[in-house]
Amino acid sequence: MTGSVRHATQPEAVASGPDAGVYVYGLIPEDVEVAEDARGVGDEPGEVKVIRHGEIAALVSEVPLDHPLGTPDDLLRHEGLLDATAAEVPVLPLRFGAVLTSPEALVEELLAPHHDEFLAALKEMEGRAEYVVKGRYVEPTMLREVLEQIPEAARLREEIRDLGEDAARDARIRLGQLVESWISAKREADTRALLDAVEPVSVLSAVREPSHEEDAVHLALLLDKDRQGELEQVVEEFAGRWADRVELRLLGPLAAYDFVGSRKGRD
Repeated sequence: MTGSVRHATQPEAVASGPDAGVYVYGLIPEDVEVAEDARGVGDEPGEVKVIRHGEIAALVSEVPLDHPLGTPDDLLRHEGLLDATAAEVPVLPLRFGAVLTSPEALVEELLAPHHDEFLAALKEMEGRAEYVVKGRYVEPTMLREVLEQIPEAARLREEIRDLGEDAARDARIRLGQLVESWISAKREADTRALLDAVEPVSVLSAVREPSHEEDAVHLALLLDKDRQGELEQVVEEFAGRWADRVELRLLGPLAAYDFVGSRKGRD
């Protein structure tokens, strides 16, 4: 959706009938508008428009009030619009599923009471976006390291091979506990190492909770977008250092889900 935002030339009208509500994606500076082909959430995605108040504005689309939102496609469209916007202009993402009854309610309940606060936050986000670094342990390498570094784990592995399914139950449980403890300790050490390396490049950082039991690192970083190349270099260096041990990937630029308001997660 690159190119979905541009400087505004005139205000856009947003109508909502008695059975329709205003779905709010996020907040942007008032001099920005969306492309005519941008579409929002719902079974019949509506046109994404802008509601302005003072120096701020909201990205919105019309949705039926009697139809629940929350499908994976809805979440993807919500985040896709925000991420495409964040690549070009400052944006404050709102929680997935935020719906108000009318444009007037949006202005009266959200934009007007918090105008100065939102404006200050948008100015802080100028030229910045979120990036996520995620790594997962390579299972064969992980198990080999556990068996090499924990003698009890190696012994239990041999016991399990020699015992029947029922007799090996306790040994399997204990082995699982040892593996889980090892991963937790390694995750903490690996996360700290990567965090120390990206700290000089990033403005803010946040350690996300693991989304999988074999996650090695899961970091969210707020970055000046002109330093993306430096972040990529750090990630490439660690990918080489951790080759065959951790699979790393870098996502971004994204809307600042971890640094503005509440986030409904992205794996």
